[in-house]
Amino acid sequence: MTSINQQPAGRPDSGLTFIPVAWLIIVMGLSAYGLISSWRLIGDFNLPESVLFLIYGGLAGGLVTILWGLYLLGLAFNRSARFPRHYTIWQVAIILWLIVRQAYTLLVPDFVFSAEALGFTVAEIAIGLLCIYLLRHGAGAETVYANPETERPPLLVSLVAALLGIILGGAVGACAGFFAGSLIADATHMSCFEGACGFFAVFVGLAGLVVGAIAGGIFAIWRVNRRKPAKTA
Repeated sequence: MTSINQQPAGRPDSGLTFIPVAWLIIVMGLSAYGLISSWRLIGDFNLPESVLFLIYGGLAGGLVTILWGLYLLGLAFNRSARFPRHYTIWQVAIILWLIVRQAYTLLVPDFVFSAEALGFTVAEIAIGLLCIYLLRHGAGAETVYANPETERPPLLVSLVAALLGIILGGAVGACAGFFAGSLIADATHMSCFEGACGFFAVFVGLAGLVVGAIAGGIFAIWRVNRRKPAKTA
């Protein structure tokens, strides 16, 4: 007897269902950049309370976005059938957060209206809605994300692995970036007037920190969630 691989009903996937995964990584990168940019403002009580509230809210939201996103990447890398539904929930939460944040900045008098920031928020929401549309039932996503959830580690294991990957990857990336920045500054004979070369090395180190943290988290999630080969009798 021969076995026939049954594919889920629906249209063949056109490859567009991988766009949500790419957008997920981009959003995680933007969240990591926001965390690094806002970290120095923690404890600066010279700022208005409304501004501090937004900063602390952004830090909490960014951390949740990254951790939740790493879990989703684990599902995506394993082509899990749960990915479309879980991604949709995540994306809806992100869109609601963007709307609340934009409304807060428009209603609170301590903030100045920025057409650029508003346009960026509208673009993020539009891309998020597009990703939800691409993963809708019957669009072909079920032909890609079709693996059953078997022999998966608990969610806590994935989160711990992600945290370790972020910490180790960030540390390695920061050191490598700072070293590379120092070499570039020396090779280009960059001026050190008022610490310019040092600031450049630190900037490259921060970039390495972001890249390393994201790469480390993604690798850790992939490593603990990768599918084991089926056992043969």
